[in-house]
Amino acid sequence: MTENRNIRDQLRAADYVADDALSTALQLAINLKRPLLLEGEAGVGKTEVAKALASIMQTNLIRLQCYEGLDAAAAIYEWNYQKQLLYIKASEREDKTASQVEQHIFTEDFLLERPLLQAIGQEISPVLLIDEIDRADEEFEAYLLEILSDFQITVPELGTITATSVPHVILTSNGTRELSDALRRRCLYSYVDFPSQARELEIILSRVPDIEAGLADQISRFVLNLRKEELEKNPGVAETLDWAAALVGLKISSLDGDLETIQSTLICLLKTETDLKSITKEVASRLLGKAA
Repeated sequence: MTENRNIRDQLRAADYVADDALSTALQLAINLKRPLLLEGEAGVGKTEVAKALASIMQTNLIRLQCYEGLDAAAAIYEWNYQKQLLYIKASEREDKTASQVEQHIFTEDFLLERPLLQAIGQEISPVLLIDEIDRADEEFEAYLLEILSDFQITVPELGTITATSVPHVILTSNGTRELSDALRRRCLYSYVDFPSQARELEIILSRVPDIEAGLADQISRFVLNLRKEELEKNPGVAETLDWAAALVGLKISSLDGDLETIQSTLICLLKTETDLKSITKEVASRLLGKAA
């Protein structure tokens, strides 16, 4: 419990407000040297966890952003073909055999390291963020299994490269598709939900300079109730912070003020036409009343 509280305090010093469940998950992932899979809706702060962890551990953050069609060349390594061609052309003027040339162009001199290979080659354990793994194809997950189990990568021309230091791995998923059991077994797991009103208030106060406590409290209550409306896209923590910064910039110190002006700033929170139209003046007034 002491260690958990310690890491929670360290994260707080790095402007990340974690609850007990997430603090425990992070502490266990560090102690056991296991990857940590974080699931939850977009905007709850999963990616920020990795950034904060890298900050408190004073190490590099290496990020792999996943997408449909992501392959080994983009995630692990590829050969620098242009540099290889230039070397081959230059070798034509030298007295080198084809075998000698071939042996040299498949060395580390011509290897382009992508995030996964970079991560296992660091002298000091980095934080490796594999962001939105659910966007990658199922085939790509197979690539990850060797890395997450043994922290080694096989390059056919070079052999197996074992991690110099084991990275701290954070995987995030928005739940757009089900992940494989094999991947889940290799990870510790934590679900990251939208913050409670009290925790979101703490986040606002820590991340928005010069905001008045009363306004921050109203904002946290408004957003809490806004997420209970039937929206296409719930506002995330980042949107809350944008709104808070916008209100401070407009010198608005209370949500009890001009309804029309405040409603015009809701574009910081609402990201679709349907959601903008659904929060009418009447709805906004009702929500502001609950936040007061």
